[in-house]
Amino acid sequence: MLIYDLDLPALTELLKSWDEPVYRVKQIWQGLYQHLYDSPEQFTNLSKSLRERMTSEFIFSPFKVRTYLDSSDGFTRKTLFELPDGNLIEAVLMRYGDPADDHTLNVKRSTSRRTLCISTQAGCAMGCVFCATGQMGFKRNLSSGEIVAQIMYYAQMLKKTDEVVSNIVFMGMGEPFHNYGNVMAAIDRLNDPNGFKFGARRFTISTVGLVPQIRRFADEGRQVNLAISLHAATNEERLAIMPVNKKYNIEEVIEACRYYIEKTHRRVTFEWALISGVNDSPEVARQLAARLKGMLVHVNAIPLNPTKGYSGAATDRQWAAVFKETLEQAGVGCTIRMRRGVDIQAGCGQLAGSVFV
Repeated sequence: MLIYDLDLPALTELLKSWDEPVYRVKQIWQGLYQHLYDSPEQFTNLSKSLRERMTSEFIFSPFKVRTYLDSSDGFTRKTLFELPDGNLIEAVLMRYGDPADDHTLNVKRSTSRRTLCISTQAGCAMGCVFCATGQMGFKRNLSSGEIVAQIMYYAQMLKKTDEVVSNIVFMGMGEPFHNYGNVMAAIDRLNDPNGFKFGARRFTISTVGLVPQIRRFADEGRQVNLAISLHAATNEERLAIMPVNKKYNIEEVIEACRYYIEKTHRRVTFEWALISGVNDSPEVARQLAARLKGMLVHVNAIPLNPTKGYSGAATDRQWAAVFKETLEQAGVGCTIRMRRGVDIQAGCGQLAGSVFV
C-alpha cells in the first residue's frame, strides 16, 4: 500500500484497525508532510512495533529513479521515474531567481522560486501533435499517491539545501482533467493545513479544454489556478494540431471559461505555443483577442519547444514580440514565457517518459 494514497480519514481508520492510539495519526501525518520523512525508521517518535508494521505494510516510494538530467544553466532538473508496472513518467524542477545568481538577476533571496512540473498520467490520450507526451499515446492514470510522491521526492531533495517548493504546476505528462478525481485528491492532501500546508493559489492546473471538467472545477469554487492550452484562434486550425477540438470546439471552451470566471471571479490563463508560420501572425493575435474580449484572462505565450514527432519550428523572438504587442494593443495581457530546460527536453510539451539518450 502506497502511504501517499491515504488521506487523513483513511489513515485514521487504518491505524484504528491496528489498535493504535488516535494521536499516532497526527504523528505519522506530520512526519510525512511536515518533516518529509521518507522511511519508517525516521519516525523515531513512534514505537518500534509500529515502525516495523509500517515497513511491512507501506510503500514510501512508488517508483525508482531511473536517471536525471540537469540543464546546462543549472536551473532545471528532469527526473525519469519508473513505476512498478514498468511505465515511465517524468517530472521537472525549475529554479527561478536562484540566490547564487542574485548579482546577475538582481533579485532578493525571498523572491527565489522552486517550481515543480508534475505528471498526472503515464502518456496522454489527447494526441496534440506538437507534444511528445501526446505522440506516445495513453498508458494509464496515476493514483493520487503517485502524483503526491513526485512532489515529495523533490521536496525532500530541496530540504537538503534548505530550499522549499514554491509552486506546483500540473503541466507534465498527461491531461490533469482526464484524471480529475486523483488530481483533486492529491491537491487536497497537499493543501491540508495540518500537513504539507501548500496554498491552493500556488497550484496551477493546465487542461486542453475538457469542458465538463472546467465547469465542475468552477462549481467546486477552488482557489487553484486554471490554465487552458488553446494554441489556435479558429476551429479549423486548432483541430489540425489538437484532436480534442473535435469534441470540444473553441466556442465551447471559451464559454466554459466564461462560466468559470463568473463563478469564481478568478482569472484564466490561456497557453499558446508559438509555432512559426502557423499561429504567430498579427492576424492570428487579433483573432485571439476578439475571442477573449471582455474576459478576465491573460495569455502566456512561449516559442514552441521541439519534439521528434513534429516538424513545426519555434517562432523567433521578433515575431513573438509582435504577437504580444498586437494582443496588448487589443486589450489582452500577454507574457512571453522564458523557455526552460529545452536542452534536456524538459520544456513544455517535451516530456516523453522514455530513457534519456
